[in-house]
Amino acid sequence: MRRWVFLLTFGLIGAAILIGLGTWQLQRLDWKQGVLADIDSRITATPVAVPATPYPATDKYLPVQAQGTILPGEAHVLVSIKDVGPGYRIIAPYELADGRRILLDRGFVRDAHKNSTRTTGPISVTGNLHWPDEVDSYTPAPDLAGNTWFARDVPALAKALGTDPVLLIARTISEPNPSVTPLPVDSAGIPNDHLQYAITWFSLAAIWLAMTFFFMRSMRSKPES
Repeated sequence: MRRWVFLLTFGLIGAAILIGLGTWQLQRLDWKQGVLADIDSRITATPVAVPATPYPATDKYLPVQAQGTILPGEAHVLVSIKDVGPGYRIIAPYELADGRRILLDRGFVRDAHKNSTRTTGPISVTGNLHWPDEVDSYTPAPDLAGNTWFARDVPALAKALGTDPVLLIARTISEPNPSVTPLPVDSAGIPNDHLQYAITWFSLAAIWLAMTFFFMRSMRSKPES
């Protein structure tokens, strides 16, 4: 009898812990959905001028409208687009009307257009400031000889192209290049796996309870020695 009570107690405590973890993930899901909603509303807000001194902590996703000039020189960042395939983001130096130079993410080109000639010169851009977190310990170093980068490493790109470490990702461009498709900022790429985690914890709780009652039935069917 004592073994039966111990097994029941152990099973219920384990299930309670797993259910608690699932509930916590649902709470995290609610929090994350609020964060994503805030980001989406920020992305689509009325554009403003590029701040005099943009800060990643306060100006990430800030919608801006800028007048300036695309300068010669590009960096090509390898990327793959769903239902399209591999290609490159075209990062160019962009000189604002006040003389500051920042990075401009013009958009996506297919692999065949990597080394095509693209227009430069005066242009107006509407988009969002961004400092993507794409670099980790597994990111290869850029192939400078082949002009292939494997992440939008804003400080490194700024150093290579002679700009401030500020990235403007284009949403619309006044004089679009036919081969370049803008890839504007959105929240779709921000991970939100809390629902899957919650389902996993609740499923484990159900399995834990099922196994507990299975062993309890097995014990009851056997006489104690």
